Amino acid sequence: MSKRDYYEVLGVEKSASAEEIKKAYRQKALQYHPDRNPDDKESEAKFKEAAEAYEVLSNQDKRSRYDQFGHAGINQGAGGGGGFSMNIEDIFSQFGDIFGGFGGFGGFGGFGGGSTRSRTKQRKGQDTRIKLKLSLKDVLNGVKEKKVKLKKYVACEHCYGTGAKDGNLSTCNTCRGSGYVTQVSNTILGQVQHTAACPTCKGEGKIPQEACPHCTGEGIIRGEEVVSIDLPAGISEEMQMTLRGKGHAARRGGVNGDLIVTFEEEQNDHLKREGSDLLFNLDLSIPEAILGANVEIPWIESSFKIKTDPGVQPGKVLRLRGKGLPVYNSSRIGDLLVKVNVFIPKTLSRDEKKLIQKLEDSENFKPKDTRSFFDKVKDSFGL
Repeated sequence: MSKRDYYEVLGVEKSASAEEIKKAYRQKALQYHPDRNPDDKESEAKFKEAAEAYEVLSNQDKRSRYDQFGHAGINQGAGGGGGFSMNIEDIFSQFGDIFGGFGGFGGFGGFGGGSTRSRTKQRKGQDTRIKLKLSLKDVLNGVKEKKVKLKKYVACEHCYGTGAKDGNLSTCNTCRGSGYVTQVSNTILGQVQHTAACPTCKGEGKIPQEACPHCTGEGIIRGEEVVSIDLPAGISEEMQMTLRGKGHAARRGGVNGDLIVTFEEEQNDHLKREGSDLLFNLDLSIPEAILGANVEIPWIESSFKIKTDPGVQPGKVLRLRGKGLPVYNSSRIGDLLVKVNVFIPKTLSRDEKKLIQKLEDSENFKPKDTRSFFDKVKDSFGL
């Protein structure tokens, strides 16, 4: 497959100045940057293609040979074939001054500072997750200092998490404490310098002279920790909390992972949660619905009584303001919604049937104005 013209790749004229070429490359690299296009093979290919074009056009000697002989002019010494063999890390290492101005691109941004500064790798422990059960009382009042026992990796107490038998680490002689080593490889573009994690210290910059026998040099062991968690009022299942540094300990004194807390609400025997409101089904007998009644409403921490109006209809919803749950991070409080249901027995005694039959003849127990719509219209026009 033939390669595209390097000037076309960067979108510049053949007469472009070195500054114009550099600016064009920055724009292309920013457009196809791996952090902006995760798992996009096409963008990664264009990212490398732009780096290859800049590698040639930013070098006066290579650019001159390319202008005279095209791609063949820069493949000398590589058997006329070859290709751009740099990986993503090589590109960041080789063009550190270019990428230094990008910033804010996650892990790749770390290669933008050039090869002179220290890049010691800092390990981070794994995050851990737990699920806490919440009662409506927990949601109503919040919970202060809820104690949770976690089984996780903790720092080895014998070596203080260093992994060294005596607790002391020595500077790695291979990378001299930087955590990275510089390697030079020959490519079709000439010698290419790139960095890689130090094989001796695995990018940490320090190594134990003698491994701790209790943790075999890892600096962490299986253990337990009691964590105190404050749960605010109004919390719900849709939320989660992140406690920084409360996850698994990292190997050899790195940064602890995080503890991620999710929630599961326990079912209440009487009340159902609907956001910040509470729902309660009130069952009334027929006499209670007709005459009105003093009824007891169960609540989260206690109960209270309300009086229903005589003749309350089934399905009516009574709103008791301020008897719901607090809204998270707000001063607002929800309501208690009481839905009225009327209990109708399926079986009656003979005496009860006689009583109901007597009531059936009463005008008060008949639906009001059962005439059809058209009958009402006729009456209104005197028809």
